[in-house]
Amino acid sequence: MTTPAVSVLLPAFDAAATLPAALRSVRRQSERDWECIVVDDGSRDGTRTCAGEFAAADRRFRVLATGHRGLVAALRTGLEACRAPLVARMDADDLMRRDRLAVQQAALAASPALVAVGAHVRLFPRRALTDGLRAYERWLATIDSPHRVREEAFVECPVVHPTLMIRRPALRAFGYREAGWPEDYDLVLRLLAAGHEVGVVPRRLLLWRDRPDRSWRTRTHYRAARFTACKAAFLAGGLLAGSDRYVLWGYGPTGRALARALRAHGKEPACVVEVHRGRIGQRIRGVPVISVADLLGAPRRPVVASVADDAGRAQIRAALRAAGLRETVDFVCAA
Repeated sequence: MTTPAVSVLLPAFDAAATLPAALRSVRRQSERDWECIVVDDGSRDGTRTCAGEFAAADRRFRVLATGHRGLVAALRTGLEACRAPLVARMDADDLMRRDRLAVQQAALAASPALVAVGAHVRLFPRRALTDGLRAYERWLATIDSPHRVREEAFVECPVVHPTLMIRRPALRAFGYREAGWPEDYDLVLRLLAAGHEVGVVPRRLLLWRDRPDRSWRTRTHYRAARFTACKAAFLAGGLLAGSDRYVLWGYGPTGRALARALRAHGKEPACVVEVHRGRIGQRIRGVPVISVADLLGAPRRPVVASVADDAGRAQIRAALRAAGLRETVDFVCAA
């Protein structure tokens, strides 16, 4: 068997309703030199039969059947079977644009320093999308470079995992793990923490299906508190590794939640920055509330700006950059 150019890694569990369309979108790729590893994670419906029919008709599809062990175990099993130098993730309820594999393969060939690339997405069905998901889709569309991936890494996962194409040696080295929070976000943050660069092709190469039983709605690992715990763990081991005291800009619900999560790692705010004059001079949990001007005159500490809205983060970024602070080195924005 010759080695394909790309291995598509596709775990599936009880996906008979959506898997045929997903596999047809793989089969129609303009890049023809691929293999698709479908891991049936102990499905109780016709998932295995469906995948087997595609494999019988096209030898580029390969089916691995296991007992039901969960997503991370399925990904690990599938990764062991991937033979190509590039691995493209795909979910059983999404659809690839016809040129997805070719475009991402070209992007990695053109930029050897990149360990992986994602892409923009189009959520569907449109009529049922919440305002929050529409805002998330718009935010993802602003991330179009490795620089932007790093800047936004603690706001939310900056790469939609089913769009990820990654060099196989890196994926085998880092792998997938059960850490108590989303395995896809965990992988991206570990890659960035190790100094790797992750890019994004600024094109909508994946149709990303939203439905009531999607993982981000049903799995406990995808709840907001687990995302916050993930961010705190990587901030504690990264930006805040050299100091147990930091500056917290923002003490709304987002900032309070992140401060609680950081406290579990022994990280406490030295002060809280506020823009509302009435709050300046007060104390929160014994910590002084200071103004932006006070911050710029204070001893230099790492700054964690934790606000939920894009406009607020933009204003904070502008103020800190004007003061000579470097994003991802002296400060990060989180949500």
